[in-house]
Amino acid sequence: MNDIPLYPHQREAVNKLHNGAILCGGVGTGKSRTALYYYVTKVLGETGSSPGASRPALAENRPQDAFPGAAGPLLYIITTARKRDTKDWEKEAEPFGDLPIGAIDSWNNITKYADIQNAFFIFDEQRVVGYGKWSKTFIRIATRNQWILLTATPGDTWLDYIPVFIANGFYRNKTDFTSRHVVYRCFAKYPIVDRFVDTGILVKHRNDILVPMKFCKQTVPHDEVLWCPFDKEKQRTILVSRWDIFKDEPIPDAGGLCLCLRRLVNSDPARVQMLKGLILQHPKAIVFYNFNYELDLLREAARDLDICCAEWNGQKHEPLPDGKRWMYLVQYTAGAEGWNCTATDTIIFFSQNYSYKIMAQAAGRIDRLNTPYTDLYYYHLCSRSSIDLAIRRAIKEKRNFNETLFAGGAQS
Repeated sequence: MNDIPLYPHQREAVNKLHNGAILCGGVGTGKSRTALYYYVTKVLGETGSSPGASRPALAENRPQDAFPGAAGPLLYIITTARKRDTKDWEKEAEPFGDLPIGAIDSWNNITKYADIQNAFFIFDEQRVVGYGKWSKTFIRIATRNQWILLTATPGDTWLDYIPVFIANGFYRNKTDFTSRHVVYRCFAKYPIVDRFVDTGILVKHRNDILVPMKFCKQTVPHDEVLWCPFDKEKQRTILVSRWDIFKDEPIPDAGGLCLCLRRLVNSDPARVQMLKGLILQHPKAIVFYNFNYELDLLREAARDLDICCAEWNGQKHEPLPDGKRWMYLVQYTAGAEGWNCTATDTIIFFSQNYSYKIMAQAAGRIDRLNTPYTDLYYYHLCSRSSIDLAIRRAIKEKRNFNETLFAGGAQS
């Protein structure tokens, strides 16, 4: 493996990784290559100096659960649907030669592998927050196999760590964790955490499994908020009368109110004009959006500018455009993670997403180790409407926007 290049921060992480660890690195730090290098050198125990070299002898730390007659545990990778479809992991694995890969699949299909034993799993992109079906399947797999987990955002509260703590044997189940560390608020209509206790133990557990990738990036991000006008009178009508001006019907709930307000500000002609001006300055740009009506506006803007346009969303999975002038229209849910681009230095956020994690992931699409750019430009199109300001405040505070809380306090 001497001819597989690693950055110093990647090599340091390989030396610290172990079964059940969380490899925590920012977007673009090379977690995939680091994980594969760990698998080849520490799990398979390959000592050959070239990728794909024969493995007649394994290192002394060969796992006891290695497949009989095989060079070591088969490799299973659970990743995002996009990374599976675009074969990103196959490309990452090419320098390592012919690896014994059992499967590369998405988190949506994790239950298919619930009964696999004696293998090695790489869980890519954190999807085991909470205690739902995916997390329970993850725990089942983790107790029967070797594994590591890759993430840029390991957890915001101690509750997020419950699945990995259980998988590491620190707790028997969720009830065991909550009975030891969670105090719930009294007289609440539903369980609300008031505080955590014995957090020193939790810190120790986290430190035992978290392997941070410390890397000083050479890129310099430039974030700029561009304030777009909006129709204040229509906003007042929506807020005061709770009337959907687009559907011409009453707004039934908090979600409907937020959707209506967002459509008002996102579809304002001034915002589209702001976008066009940015494209003239930055002729190659990735544009992130949320809703289908925004996509229609972005397509029309591309036609007006006579610029090449490609899309990644729930219906289209087109590759990045070629040429000197292009727009790549990416829907947050479909394409905020699992791919990278070194052909541009510009991302335009046509609208904001409710999740600060998704916003961070989206920004990371151009902030890669191998980008030829030093300066990266991020433009956030935003209005001073109540809905945009509330979403922006949530993102700055690294929390997700709550529609119910907003609707309860929204005023004209």
